[in-house]
Amino acid sequence: MTHSRNKRPSALRAVLPFVFRHWRNQPVRLFVVSSGLIGVAAADVFMPLFAGRLVDAVTLAATNPAAAQRGAMIAFGAIFALGLVALVLRLIGLKAILPFTLRIMSDVAQNAFVRIQRFSTDWHANGFAGSTVRKITRGMWALDLMNDTILMALVPSLVVLVGSTILVGWHWPVLGAVIAIITVIYVGMTVALTANYIAPAAQLSNALDTKVGGTLADALTCNAVVKSFGAENREDARLAGVVSKWRRRAGRTWLRYTYVGIAQNAVLVVMSACVIGGVLLLWMAGRATPGEVTYVVTTYFVIHGYLGDIGQHISHLQRSVNDMEELVAIHDEAIGIADAPDAVPMKVAGGGIVFDDVTFHYRGHDTPLYDRLAVNIKPGERVGLVGRSGSGKTTFVKLVQRLYDATGGRVLIDGQDVAKATQQSLRSQIAIVQQEPTLFHRSLAENIGYARPGATMAQIEEAARLANAHEFIMRLPKRYETLVGERGVKLSGGERQRVALARAFLADAPILILDEATSSLDSESEALIQEAMDRLIQGRTAIVIAHRLSTVRSLDRILVFDRGRIAEEGTHASLARRPGGIYRSLFERQVLELDRMSAAE
Repeated sequence: MTHSRNKRPSALRAVLPFVFRHWRNQPVRLFVVSSGLIGVAAADVFMPLFAGRLVDAVTLAATNPAAAQRGAMIAFGAIFALGLVALVLRLIGLKAILPFTLRIMSDVAQNAFVRIQRFSTDWHANGFAGSTVRKITRGMWALDLMNDTILMALVPSLVVLVGSTILVGWHWPVLGAVIAIITVIYVGMTVALTANYIAPAAQLSNALDTKVGGTLADALTCNAVVKSFGAENREDARLAGVVSKWRRRAGRTWLRYTYVGIAQNAVLVVMSACVIGGVLLLWMAGRATPGEVTYVVTTYFVIHGYLGDIGQHISHLQRSVNDMEELVAIHDEAIGIADAPDAVPMKVAGGGIVFDDVTFHYRGHDTPLYDRLAVNIKPGERVGLVGRSGSGKTTFVKLVQRLYDATGGRVLIDGQDVAKATQQSLRSQIAIVQQEPTLFHRSLAENIGYARPGATMAQIEEAARLANAHEFIMRLPKRYETLVGERGVKLSGGERQRVALARAFLADAPILILDEATSSLDSESEALIQEAMDRLIQGRTAIVIAHRLSTVRSLDRILVFDRGRIAEEGTHASLARRPGGIYRSLFERQVLELDRMSAAE
């Protein structure tokens, strides 16, 4: 509970300035919205005054009919005019707040997406996509609620409460003071209960709400695994457990809203007794006319209505702050890898790669993975990276892509420091085919063409032919317009790999990274992909991460990693002959495994 209390003020201080910054981007609309809705509130302040004058005018009918009629018509005209003005101003304010809020909601969502796209790979690896989507969408609608609460409710309520109190106090200072004191007590109590009683429960239920979204997304995106193990009931039970926790926490939050509402109504009952009883005492003492009694009672009911709503508005404000907290945190979170202030576009010709005494620490690790690592890959050279899991192969290519920043030393491409280049220009000149390629739930043509925006259909088809993908695509019912499903689930592993290779062919980048693109494939698919890979690496600087050593036998050089250092390097032939070498050990083990498999068949 202490932790939640410590978070709330910081959340409020973060969320409100965030919203106000977006308000300042539309000053004209903000002025129109505020003016219109404040004008409506001002009309509500003066309406009871003329209602009271109307009653006083009617009571004069027996003694002075002409004056009574004149006074009644003036009061009636004022009431009608105030109503008409309020109607027009409300229409103006409401019409202006729609584009005002929609613009902010769209800006906030787009800005969040822009930032998330640029967060580090570690950030994405540590979060649920479904939870992230939920944070954005919930925050968007919370912003809509906050705008309505502040501009359409709280500000007009403040105008009515202050204006009515001043107007009543002008005639009867004691009565005005009573209204002011009870109003302050009511608002203070509402704010305190909302911040210290409702908000902690709301934060906990929001956290469970986010977890529900993450659990749903996790199970749905891995539905093939669920089906393969017949685990639907297990996943049902898993979600039921999370939903059960959310239901308990959400129920506790809603119950607290109910208790606070009862307390607010109790204060309003006390206020009604004080105000109405007070004006009756004034009337009995001859210090208030029937019209003035009507004015005070009507004013009280106006104040009662606004106060009754203001409690709900403060609750809505707190709820919107809680709902926006995670979205604002996304906007405030630093981008993991940012372009340097003086970053310039990188121009790659040959594609030579140099690790100049590179040191690299993983966050939270005391011992560096690389300690002054020095590597020189010549332009056009084809290099294999081999080693046991965790030896540093994948980190090597991530440093080349600048998905991580080196702790010390420099990574150079054609003599240019990758840390001083714009990331977009760097990565656009590196084509990568991953071990498990990910495809968009879009058409095959869009997936292949993603490598080169604006590519013609002829160029896309030629890339597919080079990747040995054209034939299987043409057998599909919609051919290149076939949708591949989320992450490409409608295609086999070999088909996905060939689409990824086609994408790399179309990119035509000077540097190519292949992350064991033939692992876990049948022999026919492996042969087709190996043939396509042999074509793809010609004339490029190629880095091939290899688990199957058969894929690196024809490469110019092989680097054998061991615990972040290069333990061996050379050609396949030279490394395979080295007595007691790591590469020879790995190679012999794979040969034995192949022999056992052949014998079993």
